[in-house]
Amino acid sequence: MVKKIFGQCYIWLILILMYLPVLVLIAFSFTEATNVGEWTGFSWNLYPRLFNSQEIMIALGNTVLIAIISALVATLLGTLGAIGAYYSKKRWRNTIDLATQIPVVNAEIVVAFSLTVMFVFIGNIINVYMFSFWTLLIGHICLSIPFVYINVKPKLQQMDPSLYEAALDLGASPSQALGKVIVPEIMPGVLSGFMLAITLSLDDFIVTAFTRGSGLLSGEKKIETLSTLVQAKIKKGPIPPEMRALTTLLFILVVLAVVGVSIYRNKQAKKTKVRRAF
Repeated sequence: MVKKIFGQCYIWLILILMYLPVLVLIAFSFTEATNVGEWTGFSWNLYPRLFNSQEIMIALGNTVLIAIISALVATLLGTLGAIGAYYSKKRWRNTIDLATQIPVVNAEIVVAFSLTVMFVFIGNIINVYMFSFWTLLIGHICLSIPFVYINVKPKLQQMDPSLYEAALDLGASPSQALGKVIVPEIMPGVLSGFMLAITLSLDDFIVTAFTRGSGLLSGEKKIETLSTLVQAKIKKGPIPPEMRALTTLLFILVVLAVVGVSIYRNKQAKKTKVRRAF
């Protein structure tokens, strides 16, 4: 009984520490005070001001575009890599697993610095300034692929290994068996990997700061994302209060996305149970 009470108290303490700062930001998104902690009266004005701020909208647009594109590419490559590793020989599979786990536990600054050195080295060879949208995109893809792989791999291990061979025996081509048998079975893991890739890209600062160049909505200027914009504002003074409104909207979108993915995964799990029962 004591252990149960202690465990519940510990869980609630962790949840409070995780979500209390977010709830504070949400609460102060309904006042126009410059600093959090000052209440100047209830107001919705930060929300229209948010959408009228060209600087924030450009940073938001850059952030979303990079996140979606990098997440799509990382999900494709990570999923194909997981499928290829699953059907590879044990020695190769273990090697790929190890190579994929290293970036996950490695410090992000190492990844960012390594990519920077590589881009500088290639640029010196071909005598071209490398840093642009493409180097930033490559950095985010490299950051996300291992996490997609880790999410897809367990779903492959849970899958009945005879399904693929059965599809081939029934006349399906390898590509048809992959698209109609394997992909639906591992789709919950693919979606989880995609959501995680988007999250990693949205809040990344180190890789972005090291690999960004000009392009996207920033035009000829260096690409500005939400993380780099916040860092630049902190250097000069307080963060714009409109960012509190943006934080609230992003939090709501993330919650809705997580709920949607959870509902989808539960439905898929029920369908799988019914299909296996028959």
